[in-house]
Amino acid sequence: MPGLNPVEEDRIVLCELLDRLLYKGAVISGEVVISVAGVDLVYLGLEVVLTSVKKGQELFVPDFTRLSDEVK
Repeated sequence: MPGLNPVEEDRIVLCELLDRLLYKGAVISGEVVISVAGVDLVYLGLEVVLTSVKKGQELFVPDFTRLSDEVK
């Protein structure tokens, strides 16, 4: 972008990246295993969903108003 210094350009790119990430959403998965002498002691399976509240409601919250209209 003409006329911007590199710091301002980095801020704009970061804002665009966060905007796109929150609009579309992302899932981050990972595993951690802690073992001693070849014996697994602790296993952690992690999954994180990163999205905006509006998109999360669209994806994960059922629309009970539509259901109640069909029952009537």
